[in-house]
Amino acid sequence: MRVHELLAEGFGRLPDLVREAVDGLSAEQLHWAPKPGANSIGWLVWHLTRVQDDHITDLMDGAEQLWVTGDYAAKFGLKAQASDSGYGHGPEQVDAVRPESAAALLEYFDAVYARTRSYLAHLEEGDLDRIVDERWDPPVSLGVRLVSILDDDVQHAGQAAYVRGLLPA
Repeated sequence: MRVHELLAEGFGRLPDLVREAVDGLSAEQLHWAPKPGANSIGWLVWHLTRVQDDHITDLMDGAEQLWVTGDYAAKFGLKAQASDSGYGHGPEQVDAVRPESAAALLEYFDAVYARTRSYLAHLEEGDLDRIVDERWDPPVSLGVRLVSILDDDVQHAGQAAYVRGLLPA
């Protein structure tokens, strides 16, 4: 198995996880949280998609985030700010993420995922050692960054599935 195939397999598990978490839910259910200030399903899926969009875009020379270039933000009640991926959100910011529908979440996720698959398809094993972020000690390689993105996304998809299981009947 080549490196791009391995990464595609890992990232390729996300669409089913995301769909299982949001399919059939209303806007109100997507916004419901188990307690005030907790993350909703809508916020969790929006955030995992924003992280993937932001981080993969950073790896692509000259590319812009789909969040900024597309018309997705309005469907979430938000502005298209490249710097807003959900990191550091407090309760008011979490509450402000209000996807209009599961379809809006999936439309944005599907576009980001398609871009990620395209990016991964061209990777070679030697690419993974390239340093992509020198702000850390040790500096972060492409391989480490990709695993970090995948890890973060899988965790949030699992959290969204868990919150779905807590939805009131």
